[in-house]
Amino acid sequence: MNLLMKNVRLEIGYRFEDGEVIATNTELMDILIEDGVFKKIEKQLNPSEHVPILDAKGRLLLPSLKDMHIHLDKTYYSGPWQAPTIAKKGIWTRIEEEQQLLPKLLPVMVERAQAIIELLIQNGHTHIRTHCNVDPQIGTKHVELLIELLQSYRDKITYELVAFPQHGLLHSQVESQLQQALQIGATHIGGLDPATVDQDINRSLETMVRLAHEADKGIDIHLHDGGTLGEYEIHRLMDYLEHYKFKNEVTISHAFALADISAASLEKLMHRMKAHAINIATTVPFGQNRPTIPIFYLANAGIDVAVGHDSLTDHWSPFGTGDTVEKLKILAERFYCSDERRLGQCWKFGSGNITPLTEQGELHWPKVGDEANALLIDAVSSAHAIARNGSIDYVLFKGNVTFEK
Repeated sequence: MNLLMKNVRLEIGYRFEDGEVIATNTELMDILIEDGVFKKIEKQLNPSEHVPILDAKGRLLLPSLKDMHIHLDKTYYSGPWQAPTIAKKGIWTRIEEEQQLLPKLLPVMVERAQAIIELLIQNGHTHIRTHCNVDPQIGTKHVELLIELLQSYRDKITYELVAFPQHGLLHSQVESQLQQALQIGATHIGGLDPATVDQDINRSLETMVRLAHEADKGIDIHLHDGGTLGEYEIHRLMDYLEHYKFKNEVTISHAFALADISAASLEKLMHRMKAHAINIATTVPFGQNRPTIPIFYLANAGIDVAVGHDSLTDHWSPFGTGDTVEKLKILAERFYCSDERRLGQCWKFGSGNITPLTEQGELHWPKVGDEANALLIDAVSSAHAIARNGSIDYVLFKGNVTFEK
């Protein structure tokens, strides 16, 4: 589909005073989209016959968002309100609950997952990475149903699906089911706390990496273990990546150990993680017993960090919203990013590392030839959009309008 956008606000550089950024300069431009990419970006473009026109009316164009950590397949969202129970036995309470809960939720799983997808699209997302349970109770049924659902949205989003052994890869004995999930379309294999849940660090990590290597898929492992235990698990993960000469994408979700090991240990770990191109997904947790990893320190060291919501409301947590702009605001508040430049640069954590301007204020996006995945928001700059949680009025996926307020 072709589209001509008129009166689009684009960031063009920073305004400096005494060497400090005091504002973001913007300009109203016209943008022609053809075949899913930005074809022309000029001060004024004349309409062509049969090309639809979208008058942005001064709204700011920003890169669309990516939710890099969510569980679509087990949720209370769009159903009756239900708060989680108290986890008296920690993660084991949740695992025991799921053994009873997931079969009961199966009849409404697709309907509720669809409601989350629709919400994420309205909130500016054009990509979703979802973790999907593979366990003895439901086998690969969730994977099969979610792949079918996500394929039906191929004109609105791209997706990745992690075959996730929520009850422990070894503990729940699901190696064969994980292999099947990878064969039928899962893009990544997951893992979960090899010490706490599987209680066999080496065999758990080796099995996960071996399965991903054999299937030529990526890895996205949940690591909640903190301190030196979590640090050790990350090093052992990289040992197995080296053993198998693993070249596909590797993500560590949560990675709480990065928040509470010594500075010297963190430096050593980051150096090795960067060498393996390991990236991090985080929900930006904060508060008692919820350490926030050093997101900017990691990013400045060259490690990609992405935000996700984990869940909207389920038997684990009632707090998710699916609003990544709000999530970026929380991130900015948590790390005291209140100035124009640092606040605006937070957008990269929600967009796959894409920002309109570089930290030096050079134009980075959009450029002719870029894929036209974008949103139009009621804001005068990226910083303004995040700080005031601006209204997303349009979402575009490959030049197609997928949401209009």
